[in-house]
Formats: sequence, structure tokens, C-alpha cells
Amino acid sequence: MKRTSFARMPCSIARTTHLLGDWWTPLVLREAFYGIRRFDEFQHQLGIARNTLTERLRRLVDEGLLSKEPYQSQSVRHEYVLTEKGRDFFAVLAVMSRWGDKWLSGPEGPPVTLHHETCGHDTHAEVVCADCGEPLRAKETSMRMGPGYPAKLASRPDVRQRFSPA
Repeated sequence: MKRTSFARMPCSIARTTHLLGDWWTPLVLREAFYGIRRFDEFQHQLGIARNTLTERLRRLVDEGLLSKEPYQSQSVRHEYVLTEKGRDFFAVLAVMSRWGDKWLSGPEGPPVTLHHETCGHDTHAEVVCADCGEPLRAKETSMRMGPGYPAKLASRPDVRQRFSPA
């Protein structure tokens, strides 16, 4: 069964979903942020099948979120290191964690907290407007076609309706 590709859809959410592909990929990235670098360590921490882990690591390397670097020259072995693109994914994981803390934690509270080393406080992710700093909320935000939206789709009536002011 071939999976539907979202890679070329004119939507960054769809493209990111395509890259992630499944629930293992964000967990592999989470482990990379915990400092895991070696295949066996990923496998041990996640309890993931070796063939599945091999595929996820390959995809993350191919997409530029991890780099594969040798750490042993005889019987070459590699470790997986977050790239700038991979490190930038931290915000996505932080927001996912914030949502899960709010909606999926039990009465005992969140299982993991973020600690901001710079100020010394435990914290959580907030999504704010890059211009004014106010929180971004769905009811106060609208989606508009960006400069990369395909012109051939922009004139379709269903697309124009989707992006028209409410």
C-alpha cells in the first residue's frame, strides 16, 4: 500500500506531516534532543524495531534534520547529530509537549517540564506573533496565501473561498 505524498502540497503543515510520516519520527528527534546519538541508544530508549529505526534515521538524514557522522574508524560506526534544521525542530516538539501537558496529563501534572537555563525557571512553549509578541490564537488569526502559493491553484473558486476574509 503506497502512502499518499503531501510533500508538494501548498501547505507547510502537510509538508511537515509528510516529513514526519509517523509517530516514531518525532520521538527519534526527541531522543536526539536528549543527547542520544548512536543507533543502539535510540533503539534501546525507544524500543523501536531496528528496521523501522533504520528507515526513520535515513529519512531524517536525507531531509537534513540529522547528519550521519563516523565516530569509529575500524568497523565504521556512525552517530546521528542534529543539524541546524533539526535543532530548529525543537520549537515544534516544545509546542507538542505544551499541548500534551495541558490536555493529556493526569492530576499529578506533566511528566516532563522544560527548564530555561538562561533565566533559571521551569517554563512551557508559547506561540506568539513575531511582530507584536501577543499570543497567537485561532480566533484572532487568519490564513492567507503566501508568496509561494502556486498561481495555478490561486484562481480556483474553492481556494479563493478558503482564503477570503470571513
